Amino acid sequence: MQNKKKKFRLFDAVLMSVVVIMVVESVAPAAAIGPSQYFWWIFLLILFFIPYGLVSSELGTTYAGDGGLYDWVRKAFGPRWGGRLAWLYWVNYPIWMSSLAVLFVEVAEQIFQLKFNSFASILIQLIFIWTVVFVGNKPVSESKWIINLAAFAKIFIILSLGLLGVYVAITRGVANSFSINNLLPTFNLSGLSNLSVIIFNFLGFEVVATMSGDMDNPKKQIPQAIIYGGIMIAFFYLISAFGIGVAIPTSRLSSSTGLIESFILLIGKMNWFVILIGIFFLYNLISEMVSWALGVNYVADYAAKDHSLPTIFGKEDSKGMPIGTGYLNGIVATILVIAAPLIPNQNVFWSFFSLNVIALLLSYTMMFPAFWKLRQQDPNTERPFKIPGGRLFINLITWVPEVLLILAVILTSFPMNLSASELSTKIPILIGTLLTLAIGEIIVRLTEKNHSLKQKNLSFNNKKS
Repeated sequence: MQNKKKKFRLFDAVLMSVVVIMVVESVAPAAAIGPSQYFWWIFLLILFFIPYGLVSSELGTTYAGDGGLYDWVRKAFGPRWGGRLAWLYWVNYPIWMSSLAVLFVEVAEQIFQLKFNSFASILIQLIFIWTVVFVGNKPVSESKWIINLAAFAKIFIILSLGLLGVYVAITRGVANSFSINNLLPTFNLSGLSNLSVIIFNFLGFEVVATMSGDMDNPKKQIPQAIIYGGIMIAFFYLISAFGIGVAIPTSRLSSSTGLIESFILLIGKMNWFVILIGIFFLYNLISEMVSWALGVNYVADYAAKDHSLPTIFGKEDSKGMPIGTGYLNGIVATILVIAAPLIPNQNVFWSFFSLNVIALLLSYTMMFPAFWKLRQQDPNTERPFKIPGGRLFINLITWVPEVLLILAVILTSFPMNLSASELSTKIPILIGTLLTLAIGEIIVRLTEKNHSLKQKNLSFNNKKS
């Protein structure tokens, strides 16, 4: 009997990379960079996404397992650094969920022409959060249809925005100048803080790399998926950004409601189509959280079983689902949305979203050094996909994206000038980042200490018996 043909084809890998990586709600924050974003998309596609895709592909195919990023960092630098990675990789999720809960209410008000009071707004945010928690705690086989439908909705929104932008640009003109001078970067430090959003939009490819075992020829298909998937993702983001650029001057663009506002301006009024787009958008916010829940929750669950995070993260139900992490997601997100009105910066979505971006970017700063070290200390392990090239090339694809990640974190969290608007935006983000790191360090150290004491007591009892 002939071997059954493997089902995960190149087409599947490319489509999966687009569905997992493309995040619709970050289109407007990326468009806030202005026309120069086109330069930055191409720049970061070459200098960040392709190296990142290659590195995550080699690590994902060489050290396959449920731990993912955690496994790679732990193997390279030990359990403490693995715990730090797991903390940052996890904590970005409830922060992200909080930002999307805030955004959900803002977009619902926008498309249905409503204005909720504070109590109703927080109540809707809590319903959003706990709906995501309960659905995210179910096996993927029970929620696959949610993700598949979201893929259609996501591509429909992006293509609609791009096509409307082209039509309006031809018939009515554009809201922003697309001259050569505007398309070139200005290297303004405050404006460059938005580059973290573009890098954030490229993250998630390591999920695709874990499917290498189901590919016919991963050595060939993975680099192809990186190139084709990266180009498609950049294309979808760019055409949507073009639609926004046609509709709204950059100076007036809202990072939270800019996408829906663009549809209203492109069409000329609020109508049934804008409401349909808004409903698709709201659905995407829920589905994105559900689709990311399994990956994030399993990493935290895995780290807890490995004694790098507290045991609560490792609590599972009868089906083996990591419900401990799921409920923690809901609790943390609940606290954040209730505390949100106390944040000095009125743009709550951007405050939460920036914290989420920083936490995720910080977790990936550990991946590139881990790759470099594992190449040095573990050269003999078989690598189904191995990045070609000599020492210089390996150093370049390790340290260039690493520098870009660190730079993005600094520009997003540190005030670049002392203006009132800059300080009111960045200081809460910086304080939140420092608190997140401090709490994570305390949790990792206490978990390590408690596990060490348990091991000593167990050893003592065994000797005594």
